[in-house]
Amino acid sequence: MQSSALSFNFKARYYKTGEIDASTKAIWIVLHGYGQLAQYFIRNFQVLEKHNICVIAPEGLSRFYTEDIQSRMQTNNNRVGSSWMTRENRDMDIENNLAYLNELYVKEVRDATIPVTILGFSQGAATASRWALDGKIGFNRLILWAGILPPDMDFDTGKEILHGKEVILVYGKHDPFLNDSRFAEMKLLSEKLGIVPRVVEFDGAHQMNEQVLTGFI
Repeated sequence: MQSSALSFNFKARYYKTGEIDASTKAIWIVLHGYGQLAQYFIRNFQVLEKHNICVIAPEGLSRFYTEDIQSRMQTNNNRVGSSWMTRENRDMDIENNLAYLNELYVKEVRDATIPVTILGFSQGAATASRWALDGKIGFNRLILWAGILPPDMDFDTGKEILHGKEVILVYGKHDPFLNDSRFAEMKLLSEKLGIVPRVVEFDGAHQMNEQVLTGFI
């Protein structure tokens, strides 16, 4: 059996609050976590719109029902989530994600001189990191929230791209998905990139936090 691949036109949705014009102070591009949808994730950033910050939330290209068919039949819960990738055919998913996000950037940000923040939450932190280090977009700050850097990066290129950029790691003190092993991995990867991320922790779990968020305005 032989595996093949082909290219074709593909549509993907995203959500946006605010506009990019002369009054815009900053642009935030925020990537959701596993099993989330952009239309709900972007609600965490409503506070930014009051400060003339435009927020753009792309959505993972793979959607799925969050419960299996037997559970849905019992609960009638047809909730849908999305994912940036799984371990299956992940290299192609990464390639597709980057193509999608780069097209989004060209359409919305273009050559704007407004400061750009890229934020990735949970699984979105890895995708946000890969996108930032892909080298095709301009940005000022990378925020990894409840997630860490991925290990499959070009560290030499990453050093150049992240030079002079602000990198921030945010996490809840009671996040069950982040432990000493994950923090050690983050430290090792950061050293390979020649960066020292600013660490911000809050009293919470695997979640966003509006008070912390407003501190980045």
